[in-house]
Amino acid sequence: MLSVMSETPVKQQNTAAYYGQAVAAFSIALVATAIGILRLQADAWVRAFLAMAVLYLVTSAFTLAKVIRDRQEAGQIVSRVDQARLEKLLAEHDPFQKL
Repeated sequence: MLSVMSETPVKQQNTAAYYGQAVAAFSIALVATAIGILRLQADAWVRAFLAMAVLYLVTSAFTLAKVIRDRQEAGQIVSRVDQARLEKLLAEHDPFQKL
């Protein structure tokens, strides 16, 4: 008898502490950078340019993280569909059937 073991993917969840630590680290880094730019001994246009660069870097990082997550989730969906097709073929296949 052929048995097919189906592995259900385990959804990984972050703990509240990990989430809080990530938010705190991001906030501290952003505030420290903003303070550094504001206290910089340079003209206002230089500080404004650096602030725009930091803003662009932050938004680009969020976009990159989202794209990577979306690609990973799409790969998991394709993998599940392929696994379901294989399980269906194996369930329908009768090795003792005469051709």
